[in-house]
Amino acid sequence: MSEADGSQNTELSISTLDQAAILLMSLGESDAAEVLKHMGPKEVQRVGSAMSQLANIEQDQVHSVLANFMDQVRHLTGLGVGADNYIRSMLVSALGEDKANGLVDRILLGGNTSGLDTLKWMEARSIADIVRNEHPQIQAIVLAYLDPDQSAEVLGFFPDAVRLDIMMRISSLDTVQPSALQELNDILEKQFSGNAGSQTTTMGGYKCAAEIMNNLDSSIEGELMEAIKEVDEDLGNQIQDLMFVFDNLRDVDDRGIQALLREVSSDLLIIALKGADNDLQEKIFSNMSKRAAELLRDDLEAKGPVKLSEVEASQKEILVIARRMADAGEIMLGGGGGEQML
Repeated sequence: MSEADGSQNTELSISTLDQAAILLMSLGESDAAEVLKHMGPKEVQRVGSAMSQLANIEQDQVHSVLANFMDQVRHLTGLGVGADNYIRSMLVSALGEDKANGLVDRILLGGNTSGLDTLKWMEARSIADIVRNEHPQIQAIVLAYLDPDQSAEVLGFFPDAVRLDIMMRISSLDTVQPSALQELNDILEKQFSGNAGSQTTTMGGYKCAAEIMNNLDSSIEGELMEAIKEVDEDLGNQIQDLMFVFDNLRDVDDRGIQALLREVSSDLLIIALKGADNDLQEKIFSNMSKRAAELLRDDLEAKGPVKLSEVEASQKEILVIARRMADAGEIMLGGGGGEQML
């Protein structure tokens, strides 16, 4: 990894993600399961993938990772973790059926998972197949409940007309009555178990629609936005104002950019910057060390032509990292309208 990827520990030269994977592999199945069951789907997927790719890790590296972890823990008053009590498909996908079974069984033991939460662990195509023949309002509730990037994947399996209908419905959602959630859980009950809540749930709305749009492939995003504006131009503009695109990174403060750069590899950054204007490139350069900036400039100039699809894919990957960090409170992202925060 290069200097542009600050996710490395300077002493270990191992990314923080790989350090987490090594730590969990060192704990053993039972203890690792106890840790993983407190993580959300995306975290488990990332760590699980890293665990499956570990190879040729030296013993002294393992010791250094453990020592580094203990050093960090000593400075904390407590380990704050989430309360998600479910895990299945993503860990199996990351580690394979045989390797994951022991972990999966321990993590799921004693945990009750609602039908909606179970969907978060499923492949996008499977979710699309499950809700394909349901009422459009049910489809909208499902996608509003899921994480935006997962919803975008699911949306990709629907025809254009259905996508438009679902996005219009998501935009108009505000709260969902218990009876609606109960109905949805009843539909899923044949495959999953769960209980509906007793209070209305806030979901959907312009911001939710914008976040889903942010995660769509660029071609789908553009066509869908045009279709939304044809039906309701004001609605389309409101969604567009809340969307956070790669160019909006210039509005992120320097501290936020520096934190983001520590999580982005130089290879990914080079391709993404091929499609950025000079102002944004300078914003990035100014938040790196002089040597790192010079190396990045040289690499960017030496990089040959890159397909637009590759540039857009790299930019979206960086935006996914940025949104994850924003959700964790590590950075603040200003929406396209300049007032919304992700």
